[in-house]
Amino acid sequence: MFIRNYESLRTQENTLHRTAFRSRAAAIICLLLFLSACATVGRDFSASKIYDIQIGKTTQAEIQAMFGPPWRVGIEDGKPTWTYASYHYSAFNAARTKDLVVRFDENNIVRSYTFNTSNPADIRKQHSSGRE
Repeated sequence: MFIRNYESLRTQENTLHRTAFRSRAAAIICLLLFLSACATVGRDFSASKIYDIQIGKTTQAEIQAMFGPPWRVGIEDGKPTWTYASYHYSAFNAARTKDLVVRFDENNIVRSYTFNTSNPADIRKQHSSGRE
């Protein structure tokens, strides 16, 4: 009887060790996944096409042909706005972000736009038309 009780205790002890090991392994895996986590929001778009936008000339249809459908739409001062954005965040690397907000007039012609990026290479001092 003593031997059966001893064997039963050893079996229970082994089961507890395996359960504790599995719990620790799962916690470590979860921690590693959390630390290496990254998040992406929005849709990527070509920053090089920004310089093709002409205030007072470029139409909404041309903007859509250049960048695709907007990620978000809105209204500013009663007139439509389109937003294109790509935000990529990582626990270990610098964030890579860029966004373009295009404001249209009542005739769906670009009245202004704003482009922001975390990558200085996306910004050119001048381009082929000579505008800055």
